[in-house]
Amino acid sequence: MCGIVGYVGKRQAVPILLQGLYKLEYRGYDSAGVALLEEKGLQVVKTRGRIRELDELLEKKGPFAAACGIGHTRWATHGAPSDVNSHPHLSAGGKFAVIHNGIIENYAEIKEYLIHQGVHFRSETDTEVVAQLLEFYYNECHDFFEAVGRVLRRIEGAYALGMLCEDCPGTLIAARKDAPLLLGYGEGENFIASDVTALLRYTREVSYMEDGEVAVLTKDGVQVFDALQQPVEKARHHIDWEVSAAEKGGYPHFMLKEIFEQPEALRRTISPRLKEGRVVLEDMKLTPEQIRGFTKVFIVACGSSYHVGMLGKYTLEHLTRRSVEVCLASEFRYSDPIVDEKTLVIVISQSGETLDTMAALREAKARGAYILSIVNVVGSSIARESDDVIYTWAGPEIAVATTKAYSTQLAVLDMIGLCFGEVLGTVDPAEYRAVTAELQKLPEKLESVLARCEDIQRYAAEYFNHESIFFIGRNLDYALGLEGSLKLKEISYIHSEAYASGELKHGTISLIEDGTLVVALGTYDALFDKAMSNIIEVKARGADVLALTTERRRAEMEKTASAVLTVPNTVPMLLPSLGVVPLQLFAYYMALQRGCDVDKPRNLAKSVTVE
Repeated sequence: MCGIVGYVGKRQAVPILLQGLYKLEYRGYDSAGVALLEEKGLQVVKTRGRIRELDELLEKKGPFAAACGIGHTRWATHGAPSDVNSHPHLSAGGKFAVIHNGIIENYAEIKEYLIHQGVHFRSETDTEVVAQLLEFYYNECHDFFEAVGRVLRRIEGAYALGMLCEDCPGTLIAARKDAPLLLGYGEGENFIASDVTALLRYTREVSYMEDGEVAVLTKDGVQVFDALQQPVEKARHHIDWEVSAAEKGGYPHFMLKEIFEQPEALRRTISPRLKEGRVVLEDMKLTPEQIRGFTKVFIVACGSSYHVGMLGKYTLEHLTRRSVEVCLASEFRYSDPIVDEKTLVIVISQSGETLDTMAALREAKARGAYILSIVNVVGSSIARESDDVIYTWAGPEIAVATTKAYSTQLAVLDMIGLCFGEVLGTVDPAEYRAVTAELQKLPEKLESVLARCEDIQRYAAEYFNHESIFFIGRNLDYALGLEGSLKLKEISYIHSEAYASGELKHGTISLIEDGTLVVALGTYDALFDKAMSNIIEVKARGADVLALTTERRRAEMEKTASAVLTVPNTVPMLLPSLGVVPLQLFAYYMALQRGCDVDKPRNLAKSVTVE
């Protein structure tokens, strides 16, 4: 969600902080600011709005010579977007500056206590209590590190913190619990950030902070301590992907770039795991005996990852003949789930830091379940806390609306189904061979879909002025429609709903009137005739129908639908992997026609780190 960057070294901090914040824009934000440790004390510059406005403000108020500072992009949770509620926050005496991702759950209690002690608060945020509490404890102990320890023992909730003290020039302290934060190492300079993209211009050597850890950074080195304030030796990781991977590469938007990166992302995901016609998940630790011992499977996720799980339910139940339940992570731990040591919980998250998903993971683990996670970010919290992890290897995804992360998650889940089905002896050998052969061809077939994007652009130009759109489909097509609908609404702001086609007659067809746009999905061959019947139903009520089907069924679909998009023929379980791309492009071009900010849709954030 919010973005953090911090620097201590020998260079001027402002350009480094701004560069880092620009790289974190994709996370979603409504304000931005920096705190600089100048000779004359702490200087805070912050503003509601975009980073470019902060850049202009710094230019106007500068120059700044500070070689130590922290920067932040905020997405409002406590207090409306405003200059005052923006980060960094200063303590009442101006001695401490704090930036924070996450949520302080007991902030109200602490705030009330400090107000009774005579502390004056300026903002409505939960974060300000950290700054004020730091100064309160520092006035007692006169030690920056000790004051931080006392604060961390008092606050409850999730946090990634960057902190400066006016009395400690050249020192930056960071702390982490349930929110991503990493350390970057340089020559005579060191860094903190919430995402590695903020640091790649300056260093490729990083460490990932664990829950409860505190780091003290100076230009000469980084010391890390655990929750008991004992020193910790951190393993360093070398980032080997190029800076250009986080740039637009000539595309007008990150989202479009990432849509077109999907064939290569799928090659990275699939090719190393297909050997001589078999799915080989060498990165999975589960043994055949453990797989045979599971009596129930849960798939737990949020947003687009949840829609991957919906597709995965159909696939896994078909291939393994095991019951699969798909749960929204935000509901899972409150539903008193029936989970035990014979339960497999598959957790799906692009960032590996989604707080709802993390909470569900911990609930399942506490009840004895085995946790297998599908994530993109190596070293992320969900990856580290799982019993097993399969990485998607999708590469960095910058646009808020996920595309290649969804596609690679789906491919991994399909491969898990094939692997489990083979172990259990529940998958037909002929089907197994057919699916693995088609998996190998999937990236190439996806490229053929992308080559026809002009057709989708033309339909978007025709339909972009609709204010309410419905997606209908059955079985795999219904689950695919959920994602198509979400993509459309999240970036174009058009009201959109996905319905199981069989439910139309049970009430929802009353919403169809003359001119209503219905996106009808008819790729699943086994239910094609029923899909056609539903199209005839909505056409009879005056709907315009944009249909998605396979090349095999194009001619039949064109007899009824107003317009038709197609994908190449493949085995049924892989059709959603092809079908999602036209829906992603349709959403993209619709948003473009409506003048929306495609990469940074309003009110949304890339990584949701508050519940």
